[in-house]
Amino acid sequence: MVSATNVDATAVSTIAWLSAPETSIVVPVYQRQYRWDIGACEQLLGDIRAVADLDEGHTHFLASILSSRGSEADAGELVLIDGQQRITTLMLLIAALQHTVRATDPALATDLQRVLVRESDPQRTRLRPHRAWADVFESVVLERRSPADADRVSRFDDNYAFFRSQIRADEAPRIWRGLRRLEHVAIALGADANAQQIFESLNSTGEPLRDHELIHNYMLMGLSHAEQTTIEESFWVPIEQNTGESIADFWRHYLVMRTGRELAGAAGRGVYEAFRHEFPLLDPTSLHAHAAEWRRYSEIYRVLLEPAHAPDEEVSRQLGYVNTFGRGMYPLVLRAYHDWVHGAADRASLVGILESIQSLLLRRTVSGLKNERLVARLCRARSESVEELARAFGRITPSDERVRAALKYVDVPHAGYVLNRITGAGSLADLGVEHVFPLAPADGWSGDGARAWADYSDDEQNSHRALAQTLGNLALLEDPLAERVIDRSFPDKRAVYAKSEIDSTARLADLEAWGTAAIAARTAQLTEAFLSIWRRPSDVLIDDDDLTPILDAKQRRGFPPGWQREWSYVEYRGEHWVVPDVKYLFNRVFKRLWADSRADVVAFSERRGGPVYDTMAWNGQWDALGEGAFLYMGWDSRYMLTAVQGLLEESGLASEVFVKYSYIGNAMRD
Repeated sequence: MVSATNVDATAVSTIAWLSAPETSIVVPVYQRQYRWDIGACEQLLGDIRAVADLDEGHTHFLASILSSRGSEADAGELVLIDGQQRITTLMLLIAALQHTVRATDPALATDLQRVLVRESDPQRTRLRPHRAWADVFESVVLERRSPADADRVSRFDDNYAFFRSQIRADEAPRIWRGLRRLEHVAIALGADANAQQIFESLNSTGEPLRDHELIHNYMLMGLSHAEQTTIEESFWVPIEQNTGESIADFWRHYLVMRTGRELAGAAGRGVYEAFRHEFPLLDPTSLHAHAAEWRRYSEIYRVLLEPAHAPDEEVSRQLGYVNTFGRGMYPLVLRAYHDWVHGAADRASLVGILESIQSLLLRRTVSGLKNERLVARLCRARSESVEELARAFGRITPSDERVRAALKYVDVPHAGYVLNRITGAGSLADLGVEHVFPLAPADGWSGDGARAWADYSDDEQNSHRALAQTLGNLALLEDPLAERVIDRSFPDKRAVYAKSEIDSTARLADLEAWGTAAIAARTAQLTEAFLSIWRRPSDVLIDDDDLTPILDAKQRRGFPPGWQREWSYVEYRGEHWVVPDVKYLFNRVFKRLWADSRADVVAFSERRGGPVYDTMAWNGQWDALGEGAFLYMGWDSRYMLTAVQGLLEESGLASEVFVKYSYIGNAMRD
């Protein structure tokens, strides 16, 4: 066998590799800045805790670390080409652990110190970041921060503070056990190796795995071949067969249903991360139980995609109606259909929910409101009770008055569906939507047989065009009859309309003329039928101001210079708070609940390892809550928002707190 001469790859224990006497690492100048946020730190710490709790022999793989020895490094130093973010974060975690146990476990503190500092020079860390921020990093790891650094803002400070808040002295042995189970592939390049080419090969080739592919791998990883085969054949293959090309949507919708939370957008790996968070450990026993549930829901998903498979004719018809609006409400439909199939709800309850979904989406579209970010809050309400779901529908479904006013002037969305349900036509197979006043009338078109279109004034023509796609100007007409009215004036159309088997269309033949007055009158008539079919399920007032429940609020993507206001205001249990951003809200909610519901704050903070502490144990931004309690304010916005959501949910107040995005904040959340 011929050995490679320029690349040496070895599977190693990460901690043993870092603490080896010969390991000293320098980050080259061309590397990007350290960017891991608290969300990534939380995931890393969760992985370490998870592997620490497994039986002896289990490890957690950190992928590869790529380094070389070259002219840029001092003698004996490794130049870190790939792995800076992971190694830097590990060093911050180990530093936090070491500082936590120095007084209580000197032996462990000594072991951790060997990982952090160079054996030849204890005043320097083993990892030396880019010189522009090396001093900041070392001041954190070696606790050299001065009072002047109290207000310093850096990822090193923030992430270190997060780890300090999360790790208690009594948990230190567990964290240390997890750290020693980390492994990676150490790739060392020789002097003649092309570092850039190898870096690109490791990071840029091949198609990235999609969320459902990552979920598939996550399920099967660590199982024996026989166990993998069983899960694959008994569960995964049926799920693929049931969902087909929509398997990625299935997992998204299933997780929204299960968690009651909207997931991250298409970018990134939001669905996979949500799956891992929901199912952190999948041993063979629990995997079979969960996989059976996933398969059951995939069978329901197949029915949603193809309603003809539903065993009940009315349910099939209602599912088809819901599909008119796309798949955005599938998470709620999954739950409702599951309850019906398994006897937890009757057919009338299922049909009622499907009707409420249609009313909600259609009324909001007519009223000019968005339909995004609604389904998670409805899933949360349904998990509480059917009555709470009805109230949730009522709160976000526009009133009759609002819809009645809008229908006078707006283009009817999903016109075929709307007219079909109003007329009771049954099937649209041989029917089309007829515009009584045509969208593009010829000069000779006439509404009364006396005046031609060319003789209408500009104002008259504009008013007709404005109403061309409103409800009153639309009718269903059989295809053979539709061919006979193309480009015809209204008096000529009347004779054709009279032959239609659709009653509301046939009645158009009784009118002498067609114009804006006739359109308005017919709109008023059909609007009453519209409001009767698509009912509002409750008397609860609508969120007219387009408020977003706090649990559905999203971290901002970042603001352009000069635009720092994320929210116009926050509605807190009926109170109107002028709150510009998540940092202000974080402070105000924790202070308010410290006064109103202290036990919830204490329980939440103890379980999470913060953000409330007995002492200001490290430098940073703090705020006193009173009675020897302090709120740490140095988190990033993602952590703060998650903490606010978690505390409000635990205290039972989340359903009473809403945010109103500012104009620019609304754009930045997407």
